[in-house]
Amino acid sequence: MLKNNEYFDGKVKSIGFDSDSLGALSVGVMVKGEYTFGTGKPEEMTVVSGSLTVLLPGSEGWQTFTAGETFYVPGNSEFNLQVPETSSYLCKYLSK
Repeated sequence: MLKNNEYFDGKVKSIGFDSDSLGALSVGVMVKGEYTFGTGKPEEMTVVSGSLTVLLPGSEGWQTFTAGETFYVPGNSEFNLQVPETSSYLCKYLSK
């Protein structure tokens, strides 16, 4: 079953789904802007196109990730994103 998600007045949209081999995932697109997301489970985020500049919990500096690069977000936390251009991502929800 597919789940449509929309955040920040439609500036971030994703489709969530369950994969037999990978578990819960979502794939989405963010338009240019700045966003703060909260997590329940830990997440593995892979940039598919464009770039994401991220301030991760406990980090003192922003890091930029481009297409093909992955970053990890701890569970039960918040992280900040600066999106310089419309970008897409794949999010894998981790069990631990």
